[in-house]
Amino acid sequence: MNDGAANPLLRAWDGPLGAPDFASVRAQDFLPALETATAWHRAEIAAIAGQGDAPTFDNTIAALERAGEPLARVRRLFWMLSSAHGTPDIRAIEGAVSTLLSAHGIAISHDAALAARVAEVYEARRTTGLTPEQVRLVEGSHKSFLRGGSALSASDKERFAAIGMELSALSVQFGHNVLSASTAWVLDLAADDLDGLPAAMRDSAAAVAAAAGWEGRFHITLNRTDYENFLSFSTRRDLRETLWRGFNARCDGGAHDNWAVVAHILALRDERAVLLGYADHCDYALEDSMAGTPDAALELLRRLWVPGKRSAEAEAAQLQALIDADGGGFTLAPWDWRFYAERVRRSDYALDGAAVAAHLRLDRVRQAAFDTAGRLYGLAFVPRPDIGGYHSDAETWEVRDGTGGAVGLLLTDYLARPEKHGGAWMGSLRVQESMDGPVLPIVYLVANFAPAPPPDRGATQLSINEARTLFHEFGHALHGLLSRVTYPSQSGTAVARDFVEFPSKLMENWIVSGEVLSALGMPDALIAAIRNAEGYGQGFATVELISCALVDLAVHGSAAARADPRGFVAAELDRIGMPPQIGLRHRFPCFTHVFDGGYASAYYSYAWSEALDADVFEAFTASGDIFDPVLADRFRTEILSVGDTRDPMDSFVALMGRAPDPAALMRSRHLADV
Repeated sequence: MNDGAANPLLRAWDGPLGAPDFASVRAQDFLPALETATAWHRAEIAAIAGQGDAPTFDNTIAALERAGEPLARVRRLFWMLSSAHGTPDIRAIEGAVSTLLSAHGIAISHDAALAARVAEVYEARRTTGLTPEQVRLVEGSHKSFLRGGSALSASDKERFAAIGMELSALSVQFGHNVLSASTAWVLDLAADDLDGLPAAMRDSAAAVAAAAGWEGRFHITLNRTDYENFLSFSTRRDLRETLWRGFNARCDGGAHDNWAVVAHILALRDERAVLLGYADHCDYALEDSMAGTPDAALELLRRLWVPGKRSAEAEAAQLQALIDADGGGFTLAPWDWRFYAERVRRSDYALDGAAVAAHLRLDRVRQAAFDTAGRLYGLAFVPRPDIGGYHSDAETWEVRDGTGGAVGLLLTDYLARPEKHGGAWMGSLRVQESMDGPVLPIVYLVANFAPAPPPDRGATQLSINEARTLFHEFGHALHGLLSRVTYPSQSGTAVARDFVEFPSKLMENWIVSGEVLSALGMPDALIAAIRNAEGYGQGFATVELISCALVDLAVHGSAAARADPRGFVAAELDRIGMPPQIGLRHRFPCFTHVFDGGYASAYYSYAWSEALDADVFEAFTASGDIFDPVLADRFRTEILSVGDTRDPMDSFVALMGRAPDPAALMRSRHLADV
């Protein structure tokens, strides 16, 4: 492998705890590095496929697990930067990188000799003394080859490969359009346009405008933080409508229109599924999920939809009554909902969102997450300023266990920047495994909280929902950090899509607990208000979530959606009776979860995982101690540490001693009696 030594991206990471040297990373090195790394990987694959010895777990499955380590490093580093620090140089090569990696992956799946070896190991998996984890790995590897088209005819393989390449390019195009449309729009305000906005939001808007060269102005971006906070607090209905329309018009026509991209993606996904023998993309996507079938996912969604919509309609009537009492003379619209709901929280529950945010400084909420993990799992998070990040906003933490030993590294990058994709996410630069000795994970967390003005970025204030987001993504990080598996393909978050959100949804419960909020300095009266208002707004929240999930399944399960996705989505919303005062949380031309992420036909996963989380947190609450050490240890042992070494339902039963209680989710969302 000496032919790639000159490329710094191909050198082994030799920083503290095996950290990469971000200072040496240059965009122009990625394509050459990936070309070399894929060539190395092809040589390893050829050696595995062409060996003369009979196929065994060790010489085939384990060998595949070991192969491609340099490629994995460079690939993960690139995708982290493309999403969290997508500079023009990175964005310029994203399409080429995606094409290269897609072609490489498809070629491996279509290697007939390799697929035959994997199939032989699969057929003998029950008779060769393999451990349960090894059997599951063999089964997963075999399924991966089949889903990659290994059993197709030569002509179908050619079409399958073309579909894969097209989908890869379209996903990049979709993401670029969303990012471009989001960064191209801004609500430019003067000082007299700021009525109702909290001081922290005014300061942030002034800093954003100043950074763009607009001193004395105030800029509200299409970052979700800005969007939701402005709609909650601005007294200017005209400006709320302008922002709402700007946010929801992204990629719906114009230079960055994504509807044609959506139609093409839907058609190709369906064609690929049919090639592989599935009815449609929904059938294909849910085969390896906990739900198993679209009908099972729909059953959960429908159970929530009816009472959720009923609750939302009651909330809408209450908000309309407020408007009428004010002499407003207008009908409640989507850009009004958050504003009047905030009034209800203040008047009926003494819950002031701005007062809550004043106690939720970013640096303190982050520390609260660390402290929670310390109490639950004995972890400590030690700052490592000597390990440089990819941006000045990114900070590095060494994670240690109760003995002081290193568990892994965590990078946190929480502040919004124009070059970031929207939303919040967790990823891995290196996954935990122990095939040839312990390998420590390196995980990263990214969010888009509207920053406080420099220099004290830690003073950024979060809403209670943003604090939940921080804890949610931190739950994913713990899943990656506390993994204890042998094989990298089974590590950490490499689990079923509708199970991966379970640890993260569970983690959200602690940030709204009295103990954690009290430790943040929040007064008892405000904590009580948060608790009292827990049930309020659940109709709106449920409709926002479930409508997206229902339409996601519908568009991927209907041929009609391919011809006219815009019309199909509108008709589907009419069919399910979407309340007109609530807009889709994710409109489909900018729904990156589904068209530039891994949630196609799987957005329901958030509700599915929430059902598991609600059940388990009831057990913590019933114990009398939400930091109960016995339950925490069981959760770590039976959920966080096992990765994909067993069926997720088996993991849940090992934790709880029974199957999930579906009624727990209804209780959690305060819909049991609606």
